[in-house]
Amino acid sequence: MSVADQMLQSYPADLGGIDREKLRACIEACLECAQACTACADACLSEEAVADLRTCIRTDLDCADVCETTGRVLSRHTGYDANVTRAVLEACATVCRACGDECASHAEMHEHCRVCAEACRRCEQACRELLSSLG
Repeated sequence: MSVADQMLQSYPADLGGIDREKLRACIEACLECAQACTACADACLSEEAVADLRTCIRTDLDCADVCETTGRVLSRHTGYDANVTRAVLEACATVCRACGDECASHAEMHEHCRVCAEACRRCEQACRELLSSLG
């Protein structure tokens, strides 16, 4: 059982109609994606052709920040506002798509970009699945 799952199960108040499994999966995907994007940006900085990876680095860092924030917002339930949650999930899905596309364009040359692109795709999917369950 993951820490996110343990925290959701131990929450003292009702979470309302939120699908716990989709919420847990989304929190975990966001935090995993943030780590992958941070590591990918750092790896890009170590590449010989770093100037060719400027857009990738910027997109990685933007994605990492948005994913980290989304994971944190999703981890809070007191005073829950569905409109804020929807907006954050939409933003996260959007930046994950952009970052996944950018990293995929470098995936044949850089393994770290391939791994990051996959993490971005999983996070985008998790955000969209949670969004669709919110109604």
